[in-house]
Amino acid sequence: MIDLHTHSIFSDGALIPSELARRAQHAGLTGLGITDHGDMSNIDFIIPRMLEVAARLNEALDLKIVPGIELTHVPPGLIRDMAEKARLIGAKIIIVHGETIAEPVAPGTNQAALRSNIDILAHPGLISEEDARLAERRGIFLEISARKGHSLTNGHVAAMAKKTGAGLVLNTDAHEPGDLINEEFARQVARGAGLCEKDFDAMMANAASFL
Repeated sequence: MIDLHTHSIFSDGALIPSELARRAQHAGLTGLGITDHGDMSNIDFIIPRMLEVAARLNEALDLKIVPGIELTHVPPGLIRDMAEKARLIGAKIIIVHGETIAEPVAPGTNQAALRSNIDILAHPGLISEEDARLAERRGIFLEISARKGHSLTNGHVAAMAKKTGAGLVLNTDAHEPGDLINEEFARQVARGAGLCEKDFDAMMANAASFL
């Protein structure tokens, strides 16, 4: 099980990275992305610190930590520049907080993100077929989310991915210890989105590309 979207105390998560990593390891994960919320105010602080933390943890654990960032509620017109800056600073994975129906994300965020140098569009809500096709063309993964609220549109996201060929990943968007899940539960989330075992294996293969 690989989970590429989690949060630590570097944004609004409850755990320091070491405890987050240990709890993920205990849940049976082999890969963990720590992708705290960021915008123009803090990415130059978060990313270098997480690069350092990940390097040390990767020396000590048999769990692979991938340091990154989730660009969150960034105005659509600024997403491209923020993604380029995050990449330049050294983020190994760049996620954009998509148009979830659970929050007032600015319209146009999905498309702006998909036209930027990012890796994953998180919880993209009622993503349009046009944007799903853009994700497929640009090789950007769409997220199936295990997080309450964001998971409400998993079925739609899965259907759009199936229709367009866009790649998927399954993440928890964990903020609290209880948000982390094991592989058995992740497979249930995938089935709940209308996906089969083959689809789940493909999502894990997509996630493994970051390790």
